[in-house]
Amino acid sequence: QVQLGESGGGLVQPGGSLRLSCAASGSNYRNYDVAWFRQGPGKEREFVAAIRRNGGTTYYADSVKGRFTISRDNAKMTVYLQMNNLGPEDTAVYYCGAGSAITSTIRTSGAYTRWGQGTQVTVSS
Repeated sequence: QVQLGESGGGLVQPGGSLRLSCAASGSNYRNYDVAWFRQGPGKEREFVAAIRRNGGTTYYADSVKGRFTISRDNAKMTVYLQMNNLGPEDTAVYYCGAGSAITSTIRTSGAYTRWGQGTQVTVSS
């Protein structure tokens, strides 16, 4: 079973950048698709970005397209989320999830069976 741990969150000013990391441990990491979701105050968890197990295909929510970039380094068993031009609307707890998703479900949290504990991102001046 793979276990996940997020890091890299923090407080950043509007227009700033952060890079989140999702480090995995355990076996079969390379067999998992990985996604980032976020949950803002008083909001439901929402899809942010996903990357296929071989890193060849990525998916983004419309709200982050062009600002966020997801990537993975399978040798380091880590998935990254580079976030640029952050705004207050990006304030949330960010979670990474691992699973095996088909295209129609890759943006849904139910496709992911393993989750990290989350990392807080706060965008404020």
